[in-house]
Amino acid sequence: MNNKIISLEALSNATLPNNSGNFGNIFHPDNYDHYRNAVNSTLDLVQEFLYRNNKPFSGIEAREMKGMVQQIDLNQKLSNYNELLAEVDDIYVKHATAFHLPQYVAHLNCPVVIPALAGEILVSAINSSQDTYDQSAGGTFMERKLIDWTADQIGYNTNESDGVFTAGGSQSNLMGLVMMRDCFSQKRYNHNIKMDGLPAEASRFRIFVSDKSHFSNLKNASIMGLGEKSIVKVPTDDRFRMDISLLKKYIKREEQLGNIPIGIVATAGTTDFGNIDPLEDIANISEHYNIWMHVDAAYGCALLLSDKYRDLINGIERADSVTIDYHKSFFQPISSSAFIVKNKKELLILKHHADYLNPKEMDEEEIPAQINKSITQSTRRFDALKLWFTLRMMGREQLAEYTDTVIDLTKDAAAMITEDADFELLSDSDLSVLVFRYVNPEISDLNALNQYIKMKLFYSGEILVASTKVDGNFYLKFTFLNPITTTEDIHQILTTIKEHGKDFNSEK
Repeated sequence: MNNKIISLEALSNATLPNNSGNFGNIFHPDNYDHYRNAVNSTLDLVQEFLYRNNKPFSGIEAREMKGMVQQIDLNQKLSNYNELLAEVDDIYVKHATAFHLPQYVAHLNCPVVIPALAGEILVSAINSSQDTYDQSAGGTFMERKLIDWTADQIGYNTNESDGVFTAGGSQSNLMGLVMMRDCFSQKRYNHNIKMDGLPAEASRFRIFVSDKSHFSNLKNASIMGLGEKSIVKVPTDDRFRMDISLLKKYIKREEQLGNIPIGIVATAGTTDFGNIDPLEDIANISEHYNIWMHVDAAYGCALLLSDKYRDLINGIERADSVTIDYHKSFFQPISSSAFIVKNKKELLILKHHADYLNPKEMDEEEIPAQINKSITQSTRRFDALKLWFTLRMMGREQLAEYTDTVIDLTKDAAAMITEDADFELLSDSDLSVLVFRYVNPEISDLNALNQYIKMKLFYSGEILVASTKVDGNFYLKFTFLNPITTTEDIHQILTTIKEHGKDFNSEK
């Protein structure tokens, strides 16, 4: 830590005019020295985080962590940044998960690229809101250009498509389901849900997803008033992708029951397996029934940039809407996501006029308002700037190289697991997730064995892996999103897993 940090009071007194009173904390030209010193001091703590950590987690237990935070008196202010940063170091930074280390192979948390972090400084300081032009100016058009760029990567006609940045994949998926529901109701029944609420038929609306799709589909259906019963889970094949023959049967079954299919959600990159539903086949079925197709590509969107693996998501260009998570697969800081729709006219369903923001008489061609495309956010950060920094400094090709690297690494890791008699690989992956478990013929309870291994890894903090259950059985899970990770790192992780596995009997 830098011991030369200037105290808050000293900074304020040194940089403020005599008549400025207690406003030395406001971001303002008079207070720039205060801002710069505060940021530089915080950068020192970032440096500590990077160089001090040699494992992804401290291993601290939740009970101890809670106690440390609970004892802080928020009504008692600190006297300087030294004290503040020391406090935050103790209760946050020392125990924060280090996603940038190759020993982190747990969830869909990517390491972030430096250009995006540079953009984050401007995003936070200038603090533009993306809802209207008069709050963002150039930011409005920069976001729109990035939406067009993303639509072009999908394969949409950018003169006809549109979209908006969102807070995350779950929100984008909500927008996809809302569009699916409202467009269906408008076209089939000439019923405007926005104005008149749900039609009587809504209780029979059915949306088809794979049984490995994201849980947000269930939550979103509940929020939309359709209930979780409206989500029909279609079983998957031996690679955990939606089974097309069963999808057809399930649609016919629901029709025979008197229910109404309104759309299909295809997953391009499942959270548990990293596999991709057959998009072309799903598009054919959606077109046959004239229903909406939404693709949840929150994870698999990285393939849009890859010349090597792009064919894995062929058919995505036929979808009516797509979820994109730049903060999963484009190496962006949280949050950075988008909802893209093929036909921009469909977005009019979401439009609402507020006299103080986007009155009806406003000429949107002259003064555009992004709030017309947002479903749950008015005030909205200029997260698009981080992606702008990234593309302008790194380019599409380098991002694609990162993606290709982690997919190639996953194939190597799958081979290592398959060839080792101490492990059982459940499925290979289109992307970068491997589900497997440690096996020992002398131990009958493999679930308890692998749970033991995971907790040993977690509380040592040396390696973080994820886990999941398949058919009631407990499995370990690798998620690779770090292009710095090597096969040597994976070998060491597997060796450590074995060592803990061998200790299982001795510690029972």
